[in-house]
Amino acid sequence: MRQRAPLAGVRSRPAPDDAPPVSALVAGIDEAGRGPLAGPVVVAAVVLDPARPRINGLNDSKQLTPARRDALYERIVERALAWHVVAIDADEIDRINIHQATMLGMRLAMQAVAHVAGFARIDGNAIPTGLPCAAEAWVDGDARDRSIAAASILAKVTRDRAMFELHGQYPVYGFDGHKGYGTPAHLAALRAHGPCPQHRRSFSPVRAVAEPDLFAPA
Repeated sequence: MRQRAPLAGVRSRPAPDDAPPVSALVAGIDEAGRGPLAGPVVVAAVVLDPARPRINGLNDSKQLTPARRDALYERIVERALAWHVVAIDADEIDRINIHQATMLGMRLAMQAVAHVAGFARIDGNAIPTGLPCAAEAWVDGDARDRSIAAASILAKVTRDRAMFELHGQYPVYGFDGHKGYGTPAHLAALRAHGPCPQHRRSFSPVRAVAEPDLFAPA
């Protein structure tokens, strides 16, 4: 029998030996906020309900307008069989690094929906250790898989809302606009005001302002 060729850009990990038998439903997992200089990295897991009407318009959250993301967010949380969102804050990101913080968020999100889903499908090319089930990592998965797209929307909307709240606490940085990314306006505000408690000091642009002597000529 001819074997099906593997999907391009997919990595897989089998379930642990002691994993209990569960359903064949898939949890899509995605993150928002790996690159910004401030705020949390947010990870969502979504298990779509095959018995409920299809949610139209699911796509990579970056390809959607804010209004469209907000509308889909409400549909996803209402219709999904299970969903969970995890936010890893700046202190934890600085303590364990952004990659490990993202992997931690993915692991916690999957554990929260593992009572429903028996398989994880993750956007990107890395699979966290310690998952309670088998998993695949799909490059550009948020544009290729509906459950990952749903997770990307929950993660993006949740993080954007968190950054609006941070803007209320620290308005001089303009978090409501750039969401913590290293735009020229954000970098200028960093130089003028120094970092706030929500800035990631393990990121070099923030560290350069917080500890300028590290970059001074010898």
